[in-house]
Amino acid sequence: MKDVILLPTYNERENVKVIIPEIFELLPDINILVIDDSSPDKTAEAVKDLMDKYPNLSILERKIKDGLGNAYITAMKQVRVDPEVRSVITMDADGSHQPKYLKDFLANIDDHGLIIGSRYVKGGGVADWEYWRKKLSSFGNTYAKVITGLPINDFTAGFMCIRRDYLQKMDFSDIGSAGYSFLIELKFYLIHKHKAPVKEVPIIFASRREGESKISNQIISEGIRAPWRLFLKRLWKK
Repeated sequence: MKDVILLPTYNERENVKVIIPEIFELLPDINILVIDDSSPDKTAEAVKDLMDKYPNLSILERKIKDGLGNAYITAMKQVRVDPEVRSVITMDADGSHQPKYLKDFLANIDDHGLIIGSRYVKGGGVADWEYWRKKLSSFGNTYAKVITGLPINDFTAGFMCIRRDYLQKMDFSDIGSAGYSFLIELKFYLIHKHKAPVKEVPIIFASRREGESKISNQIISEGIRAPWRLFLKRLWKK
């Protein structure tokens, strides 16, 4: 059985040169699928340069940039049909998700449907964020927890491990978010609809190594709306 890391990228050329070798040094047998949205900085070329050295590295190139959620959905639909896959890991390519936590994820996934790398459980945290961003993230997660009623602490976490049998149950047409709020909706459906046993493991969320954060007012606005949409879906199904 194999485990597959999904690395969505847009202008992460310098970061993939570092994070991919780090992952393979730690887990030589892991599989990595990079999903690149036609990065102007030629991220795809940097990945292809590494593929000769790492046979378990592959790339899915998309012609347009239409959101993190759509990038993940495209890759998940491709990977979940492979019977050799045990689990799928979602991970940022910018270094904020540290590879050292991967072994903990994989050690726990057989007994759970979903492992979440959490900043908001004991032992977790955030390194080097501005005060306003820490407060915004903390408020956003409390806000989502109260509205959706799900028993987790880090709703916007993007560092996760999902068992393939639960990923196969997902109807991605349920998801209304193309961007970062996809991460909230994915957790909601895995836990609420498909009853995936969930475990949060503590991580320290690091600062990105190169480039600028992609957070925007549109992302914040989407994050405000998504929990209410999920609340209404729960209400209608009661």
